[in-house]
Amino acid sequence: MTVPLPPIPEQFSADRPRVDRIRDAALKRFAAHGTAATSLRDVADTAGVSIGLVQHHFGTKGRLIDAVDKHVAAILGANLAGASSTPTTDPVGDFGHRVVTLIAEHTDVVDYIVRALLEETPTGALIFDALVAMGADRWQQHHAAELTAPGLDLTWAALNPLLLVLGAMTLRSHLDRHLPESFTTTPQLTRWEASVNALIRRGQLRAPPPPANGPEPCTGVSDDVP
Repeated sequence: MTVPLPPIPEQFSADRPRVDRIRDAALKRFAAHGTAATSLRDVADTAGVSIGLVQHHFGTKGRLIDAVDKHVAAILGANLAGASSTPTTDPVGDFGHRVVTLIAEHTDVVDYIVRALLEETPTGALIFDALVAMGADRWQQHHAAELTAPGLDLTWAALNPLLLVLGAMTLRSHLDRHLPESFTTTPQLTRWEASVNALIRRGQLRAPPPPANGPEPCTGVSDDVP
């Protein structure tokens, strides 16, 4: 996913670790408290550097926010966008695994996205629209490959899985009250992934035709076949 943002000045390679540490600290603070409630000093304290160093590398809070937005867009693109272009025998399972990996390995990014969406920021709108576009492209590919159920509404075929994912991201602290352990633990993410995959396969995809001279056709859709 590409989100148009103002360019960030390139840093000398020797400064890269400190730049990344400041950016990651800003991401954590912005995700937890929002950009308006976070000062450059808050970011500096979280990163363990001086406020002067933050200003040296990023100048203003606006440019630091831009750097965080660019970083979030890059992570989303690396984790999700490839699912639309990489051939796979199990497109639903492949995308589900990518989503679970994003939630498990990039908690601050998930929190940042949720806050941006709830606060209806321009970044939140860009992220949502990009996710919708990726989903629409993915389901157009499924439809072209004759994988979709007859009469499937392709607009909602793209939107419904996104609502399931964003809903779980947003409400995960409430979900924890109804699960034996935190939603973000590996066992619970695995359960959720399997449940959502089965829902999509059974509701939005058709069973593939049996091979010629093969076994009798099955009467249901296997959870292992997209």
